[in-house]
Amino acid sequence: MVMQAPARPSDDKELIPKPLLLAMLALVLSSLAVVSFSVLTGRDHVGVPKTAAIVAERSVILQGGGAQAVTVLATDGTLLMDLPHGGFITVIQNGMERARLTAGVDKMLPLRIVEYANGRLTAVDDYTGWSAELGAFGSDNRAAFERLMSHQ
Repeated sequence: MVMQAPARPSDDKELIPKPLLLAMLALVLSSLAVVSFSVLTGRDHVGVPKTAAIVAERSVILQGGGAQAVTVLATDGTLLMDLPHGGFITVIQNGMERARLTAGVDKMLPLRIVEYANGRLTAVDDYTGWSAELGAFGSDNRAAFERLMSHQ
């Protein structure tokens, strides 16, 4: 008795329906057309924060201490805050540390916290180009960095 191999589906059977492929192609081409139009006409960027004068800034060193802890040091190494549950400051420290790991930059270099005349508050890493708009995460999270700015 000869065993037959199970029947294979036809090789010419479509795995993705043709209308769906055409719709995906239309999406790609329309996205390319919109971006090309924007670049060729010199359209201003949308969603980019407006430039403003710096009214205050402070450089600090954020040192991670596990999943939730963070230690905040002055640039001279003086302890400013030891936060076993650092909350949002820990989130920013983790983001900065990840950017520095990717760029091969020392994670113990200072991070600048900058307040602008238009009310923006930003964490800026001059060594990697990474930054975070602190007001975008809610008023409670912004307040954590406002306290850090005023803490001596």
